[in-house]
Amino acid sequence: MYELKTEACFDSAHFLTDYYGKCENLHGHRWRMVVYIAQEELHAEGTMRDMVLDFGVFKREVRALADEFDHTFLVEDGSLKPQTVAALKDEGFSLTWLPFRTTAENLARYACERLRAREIPVVQVEMYETPNNCAIYRFDARLGA
Repeated sequence: MYELKTEACFDSAHFLTDYYGKCENLHGHRWRMVVYIAQEELHAEGTMRDMVLDFGVFKREVRALADEFDHTFLVEDGSLKPQTVAALKDEGFSLTWLPFRTTAENLARYACERLRAREIPVVQVEMYETPNNCAIYRFDARLGA
């Protein structure tokens, strides 16, 4: 098995709906996303001969995803009142709507799914909320998820 990894960071705000603790309040993180890819065999021909994937391609895809989340407010669909959304938009805030609770676990899974959809052979994503705490999502090829 051949593996590569790269990482990217982004700054964003979020809160956890239906949570009773500090994280129910709006707060921000310097998220660190570490992405691992793997393949049994290296490419046999072409520009990527003897590579899992060109590092330039790999880094570009991971950083593009991080850029989507950078300096935005990650919001779970349906978690804010319409008047709150209107006020935030009126103030010019950047909102990124997500169809899940914005936990590190869900963000790690989402990053894996998004990158795999772009034909990046992701096997694991680590999503750090803080320098010492991360959630890990491992792709299971047997389950296809």
